[in-house]
Amino acid sequence: VQLQASGGGLVQAGGSLKLSCQASGSIFSIDHMGWSRQAPGEERELVASITTGGKTHYADSVKGRLTISRDNARDTVYLQMNSLKPEDGAVYYCNANIRDVEGIADYWGRGTQVTVSS
Repeated sequence: VQLQASGGGLVQAGGSLKLSCQASGSIFSIDHMGWSRQAPGEERELVASITTGGKTHYADSVKGRLTISRDNARDTVYLQMNSLKPEDGAVYYCNANIRDVEGIADYWGRGTQVTVSS
């Protein structure tokens, strides 16, 4: 099983980006999916998560600006990021709780860089 994230880049403050992350491999089912981020010198923090049924959770710092969604048919999770601030700049990682032939485990993507210029 692999998670492949894409969509990062450089954007001006106030701008928007949309991240995507698709799971692939011998997947039986996917439970929760999410996005975390890590800035230089900081710990990784959970930004947003979403259950199979669409229930979402957001960090207080991103509420109202970032929106997580998923396409269960494509095993893909998205993060729409609007009104970006310089402090949103970080490496963004997707994760998913996946049931495959070996059981249930958390998988992580490699990360995609988001840079927000002021």
